[in-house]
Amino acid sequence: MKKSIQLSINRRTHRVDVESHWTLLDLLRNELGIMGTKRGCDKGDCGTCTVLVNRKPVNACLYLAVRANGKEILTVEGLETDEGLHPLQKAFLEKGAVQCGFCTPGMLMSAASLLDENSSPTEEEIRRAISGNLCRCTGYQHIVDAIRFAAETS
Repeated sequence: MKKSIQLSINRRTHRVDVESHWTLLDLLRNELGIMGTKRGCDKGDCGTCTVLVNRKPVNACLYLAVRANGKEILTVEGLETDEGLHPLQKAFLEKGAVQCGFCTPGMLMSAASLLDENSSPTEEEIRRAISGNLCRCTGYQHIVDAIRFAAETS
């Protein structure tokens, strides 16, 4: 049975009929074609599907789409604005924080939430904020450096 929901995704309102078992990840990728949010483990362990729901990071693979009714969703595509790339996106490129890129959307969203709450985080706070995001390529230091750089230059 489908339920009609209305939500904002990347500052654009959507009205969608969703099945009760769909996750937010299913809705974004399969129904709306918003592909930046990656499907990883489907268990909430890897963080590659992290999006912001009302400015808080959530694993889209665990968050039921019906719960998103009336909420504001921000995906990695929504970080970029008319002015260009988000400072975090620029920092990830400049500091070499992107290797294969699979974890990057989730890392960026976790970092965006952190910097939204704390514009000058310590290294420990950065590491804690991205602790739910797994990376198999970089060893995390470049990612931490990029987040710190974005905080310092924003």
